[in-house]
Amino acid sequence: MSWNNMPVQDPELGHSVADPGLEEHVERFTDTDEGAGNRAYLAVLTMLGLVPVLAIAFVVIYFAVPRDAYIDFGWLRASAMNVGLGVTAGLAVLLIGLAVVQWARVLMGDHESVDPRHSAASSPEDVELTMHHFRDGVEQAAVKRRPLILGALGGALGITLVPAVVLLADMGPHPTRRVREQTIEKTIWAPGVRLVNDENWVELRPEHLEVGQLVNAQPANYRELHGVEAHQAKAKAAIIVVRMDPNSITIPPSRQDWQVSGILAYSKICTHVGCPISLWERQTHHLLCPCHQSTFDLGNSGVVVFGPAARSLPQLPISVDDEGYLVATSDFTVPVGPSYFERDSRNDFKDGDQ
Repeated sequence: MSWNNMPVQDPELGHSVADPGLEEHVERFTDTDEGAGNRAYLAVLTMLGLVPVLAIAFVVIYFAVPRDAYIDFGWLRASAMNVGLGVTAGLAVLLIGLAVVQWARVLMGDHESVDPRHSAASSPEDVELTMHHFRDGVEQAAVKRRPLILGALGGALGITLVPAVVLLADMGPHPTRRVREQTIEKTIWAPGVRLVNDENWVELRPEHLEVGQLVNAQPANYRELHGVEAHQAKAKAAIIVVRMDPNSITIPPSRQDWQVSGILAYSKICTHVGCPISLWERQTHHLLCPCHQSTFDLGNSGVVVFGPAARSLPQLPISVDDEGYLVATSDFTVPVGPSYFERDSRNDFKDGDQ
């Protein structure tokens, strides 16, 4: 407790009143009873000692508990691994907090002191006084008389970094070129995969689309996937299919066989930050992203005509199979979605490319 020894203002009387001074000091039970102090000391050490155990349990649960294991809490069904991680991490943090609070309440010094007002400038006397207070604080913290507390606290805080390091190191595969080619740079589109309407799963034929029409579509093999795998595939493979008058659009020679009578397929994922796009201006052949207004010219190989996007919208090569259905002839030739540092952009289409 700290008191100021200068006069204070009484808001009701409107004038200075005498310094009330320090109240009479009352010794704590742990200061007067050595046994009580030792029991409190042991309790603090026990709480800090349990933290490494919980940290190790956290790591074991992370690797040992199956990710498809669940615990039923009546109406709530929770992941067993998430419950275990939450309990161990939460208890570790709680025990550190309780130990520090208990240390301050019953073991640290409990003597009141007077803190007089002084100027903002630090004089040599003030510096010496500060160092005196610091040394006194170290003494009051009882770390000299009970040295294991400081080491136990440091160990408890240090060991809690282990779960964080494990989680950060296992956030995903390292983005090597081979890993990128097999994951984020690859979709489930392949030669012969049919285009289906993503609302009713009807397989698309050229006669299903009128000039000026846009259809949101998916690969037919998407329905074979489930759970996380399905969500990941859809996030990359979603496309829009448009039909335009071949005489009103520009199709470079290298992409003449990527379309069917003016029917073209493009990625539905904006190349800026990955928003799904389908705002279609049929008169201008422009496709607008609702997030940041990036605009792509689908009548000219999906090049950017406005907005922050820096890359053309990836186009999916398509043709017609023997039964008259629209199919992909390959996967996308460039990665879909927003850019990233390791991405190779040499094959990106630019306005004027042939």
